[in-house]
Formats: sequence, structure tokens, C-alpha cells
Amino acid sequence: MNLARLRAVASKEIIQIRRDRRSLVLAFLLPMALILFFGYAISFDVDDIPLGVFDQDRSSTSRQLVESFQSSGYFRIVRHFSNYQQLEAAMDRGDVLAVVVIDADYSKHRQHPSRPAVVQLILDGGDANTATIARGYATALVRRASVELRASTRLTNPVAEVRVWYNETLESVNMIVPGLIAVIMSIIAAMLTALTIAREWERGTMEQLAATPVSRAEVVLGKLIPYVGIGMIDVTLAVLAGTIVFDVPLRGNLMVLAILSLLFLLGALGLGMFISAVLKSQVLATQVAMIATYLPALLLSGFLYAIANMPTALQAFTYIIPARYYITVTRGIFLKGVGVNVLWGQALAMSLFAVIGISLATLAFRKEIAR
Repeated sequence: MNLARLRAVASKEIIQIRRDRRSLVLAFLLPMALILFFGYAISFDVDDIPLGVFDQDRSSTSRQLVESFQSSGYFRIVRHFSNYQQLEAAMDRGDVLAVVVIDADYSKHRQHPSRPAVVQLILDGGDANTATIARGYATALVRRASVELRASTRLTNPVAEVRVWYNETLESVNMIVPGLIAVIMSIIAAMLTALTIAREWERGTMEQLAATPVSRAEVVLGKLIPYVGIGMIDVTLAVLAGTIVFDVPLRGNLMVLAILSLLFLLGALGLGMFISAVLKSQVLATQVAMIATYLPALLLSGFLYAIANMPTALQAFTYIIPARYYITVTRGIFLKGVGVNVLWGQALAMSLFAVIGISLATLAFRKEIAR
């Protein structure tokens, strides 16, 4: 390994990047555009749920419960019903997604806590995700009313209290943005280096490179160095966007985040260079890099869907997806403030992927010109 030759290859790649507007857009503008777009577009928060009310009690106590739904910010009362037929018709038309039915003896039973004060919640299961979230909101509101009742009557029965750690407000953006950094960087890194070696073949400059004494490892590492710098700049911009634009808390150590991000980038960049060396076509290499990184990082990394809920075969497959480990790193450092003592397993896995990616790129690259 000759440092002078390595520096020469890196300098040549920097010049090519500066001359290639497509690479510049891909390197700097696209990551920021994606994190802003997906950061605002993807949300698991559900609010302003159209709610109907069938209050058979019509007392001040039942109105107090209805008001708690209205003032929660999660529900918007759009209809009041006087019978089940009206309720069913509104649910069929989609006018309401949920209906609260208050028993006729609700206030009477509230005065005698030994008797159950019945409140029914009817949900439109056509949208299962919204229905599940609405059920959770409604359960919490009714539980709060029960706690207030116990406090007012000085009952000593134990009441369960739920406490949320790390994401106290349960805002989905705090979970999505750190995961987005991992998904976007895995895509961008692979696509950037997917152009490098293929560009040499398409522009006819591979003959000049083959005539030099530069080794395969020096070519691969020399071309990799500029993109490592670009990737770290992109990670920095993404972290700034997450903390400033989306107000996501960053509780962990920035140095730990930087080192683990570097390990992840080396593996992703090595994968892109391996694809470029094998295919020798910029268009084809870019398409393959997109397919090899986008869908696995989006669907099988734990970003959108919990890995524990996937079929066993898919759970085993996720172990070969680097984004799985980096998402754990970003969420752990952002939300939990954990360090290497917790993330050492992810660091080891990403180091292994980096070695494999760069090694495969070196083995796949050939300086010889086929005749």
C-alpha cells in the first residue's frame, strides 16, 4: 500500500466528483430532500379522529366524560346519536371512525364504585391501525376518569400507572427521524460508489488506470476515501436536521455516533463499489444498488415494522442487512443516550460488513482490459 498512489487516486476521484453534477446532487441535495420529505410525510401519530357519541345517561357526569374526549386533542366529536340505528348508519357511511356509548345508569353507578359504570367503544375496524390507536387513546381517557373517581372517593384499591421512557410524548417523529438517517444513508452511500468504477469503464479511462502501477486495493480505497468524507458530511447534516427541524432529542455521545456512522458507511460504500466493479454500467449499477438497499432498509431493518413480528425466515434474513444495526445505533443514541457498552454488538456487526464489503469490491475489481 503506497500512500502517494492512494492520495493520487483519491485526488482524481475528487476532481471527477466536482465535474459530475449528478454526483454532487446525489451527494448533498438528495439526502437532505429525502429526510425532510419523509420526516414530514411519514407519521404514525393519529389525531382528530371523527367521534360519535351515544349518551344514554345525559347527565352532568356523562357530559364530563364526553368533554374529556373532546379536549384530549385526539378526538373530534362530529355526531350525537339517539339510537343504535343512527350509529350503525353513520359507521357504514364512514362519517365516524369511533363511537362512545354511555350506559343509561352511568352516573348512578359512578356514585357507587362497587358497581361497574359501563362505557362502550365501537370502532371501525376497516382501518385496523387507526382503530388500534383510537382504542388506546380511549382506554387511557376512561382509565384517567377512573383514577379521578378513586381519588375523589378516597378508595385505597391499587391503580396501575403507565410511565413512558425515552419518548415520553409518544411522538412518532422521534422514532422515525433517527431511523430515516439509517435508511437514507444506506441508499445514498451505495448509489454514490455504484458510479465510481463503472464510470471509468464507460468513459474509457480504465485503460489509463490499468497502465499505472496502482494496485487493486489502492484503487478501491482511494476511490472510497472521498465518499467517506461526503457520507460523514451527509450524516452531520441529517443529525442537524433531526435536532433543529424536527426537534428530536439527541441524548447520546456525538463521538460514539460519528464512529459507528463511519463503520456503517464503510460497509454501504463497499457494497456500492462491489456492484460497480461487477456490472461496469452506471445505469445498471445505480438500479441494482437502489434495489439492494432501498427495499431491505425500508422494510426489513425494523424502521417501519418490528422485526419481532416478522415470520421466522424473514427475521433470520434481517441479520444480513446492515441498516438493521445502524437503526438500533441511531435510535439508541438519540433517544436513550446509550454508549458502546450497549451498542458493541451493532459495532461488531457493522465492522464485519465493512470488511466484507471492501474485500468483495477489491476482489471484483479488475485492472485488466478484456480483448
